[in-house]
Parts: sequence; C-alpha cells; structure tokens
Amino acid sequence: METYSLLRAFADSWMLLFLTLFFVGIIAWAFRPGARAAQTEAATCVFRNDDTPAAHQDDQP
Repeated sequence: METYSLLRAFADSWMLLFLTLFFVGIIAWAFRPGARAAQTEAATCVFRNDDTPAAHQDDQP
C-alpha cells in the first residue's frame, strides 16, 4: 500500500474519531461546573487597572 493511501485511510477513520473526541472534550472543559469564575476573570482582566472612563475624541485637542 502506498503512503498516500495509508495516510488517507488513517485520516478518514482514526484521526476523524480523535479530532471529534478532542473537540467534544474542549467544549466540555469550557462548560464544566466551576469554570465561570475563571472565565469571568479572563473576560475582565483587561479592565483591571481602569479607574476612569476614556475621554471622547471631541475632548482631545
């Protein structure tokens, strides 16, 4: 069996199964119980050091 056919058969069967299970695992990890605190922290970390709102463009010279 030539290399292309062997790799194609592997990709069509086992690699498809592996990637599907990997995708489902990533989705399950993101929606697991207890992940909300980490997701909220990641979503708001860019605003951690903001004390005042940004100035409007009209206010700048």
